[in-house]
Amino acid sequence: MPILIQNGRVIDPSQGMDRVTTLRIAGGRIAAYHAAPEDGDEVIDATGRIVAPGLIDIHVHLREPGREEDETIATGTAAALAGGFTAVACVPNTEPPIDSQGAVDFVRDRAARAGNCRVYVLACVSKNREGKELAEIGQLVEAGAVGFTDDGAPVADPELMRRAFEYCLMFGKPVLNHSEILELTEHGVMHEGKTSLVLGLTGMPAAAEDVMTSRDIALADATGGRFHLMHVSTAGSVDAVRRAKRRGVRVTTEVTPHHFTLTDECLRTFDSNYKMNPPLRGRRDVDACIEGLADGTIDCIVTDHAPHAKEKKMQELDRAPFGVVGLETALGLVVTRLIEPGHLDWPAAIEKISVNPARILGIDKGTLAVGADADVTIIDPGVKWTVDPAAFRSKSANTPFAGWELAGRAETVIVAGEVKFRR
Repeated sequence: MPILIQNGRVIDPSQGMDRVTTLRIAGGRIAAYHAAPEDGDEVIDATGRIVAPGLIDIHVHLREPGREEDETIATGTAAALAGGFTAVACVPNTEPPIDSQGAVDFVRDRAARAGNCRVYVLACVSKNREGKELAEIGQLVEAGAVGFTDDGAPVADPELMRRAFEYCLMFGKPVLNHSEILELTEHGVMHEGKTSLVLGLTGMPAAAEDVMTSRDIALADATGGRFHLMHVSTAGSVDAVRRAKRRGVRVTTEVTPHHFTLTDECLRTFDSNYKMNPPLRGRRDVDACIEGLADGTIDCIVTDHAPHAKEKKMQELDRAPFGVVGLETALGLVVTRLIEPGHLDWPAAIEKISVNPARILGIDKGTLAVGADADVTIIDPGVKWTVDPAAFRSKSANTPFAGWELAGRAETVIVAGEVKFRR
């Protein structure tokens, strides 16, 4: 059924558009602007709402195959829709890892059966994520992989990383890396600093991220490869990326809402929902991440949605796994912590959660241009709501934001011209 979205504030940074207008969708594509209603149209009144290109999250753990007790492709993509996302890219630290054509096909088939949002696959850099031998990059690209990462762990071997840049360059794909020197973070629970000292918890120093970031920037510079730094968390890494961009290195980066919102002081509660990797850092690091978003150093916002079953997180802090869910709270945190305080305006925010993620992975999304696929998110920017983990569509509820009052929420989500979610 054709859809007519009336009276919404259409913000599309890919076209430099920010105006109140009418948008018509037909045949699964953006058909026209300033259109009049026609017989058979489904009319959506978007008065007071923001109409944006579908939101895209390029860092999501869907857990399937292997850890379906935490999340499945069906439940994870349902959570994505509820958060306003029309597309996600899933990382390959599944069991078994996504390092073969069959594994890529499995994920894409399950996503198609779920029929929720679009799912793009990030495949392994190394076979079995062991960091020893390069995966079959060409075959994985042929199967549909849009990028390569061993996320959940870094690519520790610099020679392997160098060859990954060179091989992926031939196919125009980015290499995404979790920047961490494992020898510096062994047995770590939280950020190394005054708080970890007071609490008597083993720290994970900022240098563990900074050193790996600098190494990967140097390798990308030497090879001409495309390096994407995952979940940046330190002031040092933000500065390194800023300087690398100025000299023309092909580097992009992302930040999560928890890293621009929370600090290591939260660990004083000993609540494992504040335990993630990279860990929550100090106020200086949080401020640097916000500054990096504001000046364009940080290209996009991701959730690093990392679901864990309740019984896993309900362990002692040193035993509980790293990670938090984020798909259903990300947009509210962007509005509450970035837009309302004036760090970003709406066009800049949408660029970082739609346009830039699509550009980084080279996928033809993140636009409302006429003829483009009709992936659209309609946002109520002023609604106030309280985070209730019991209402999550995700299979897990390990969030540090339970009970928080947030502003802004996705109201309607359209994928390929079909309404997939209504609040």
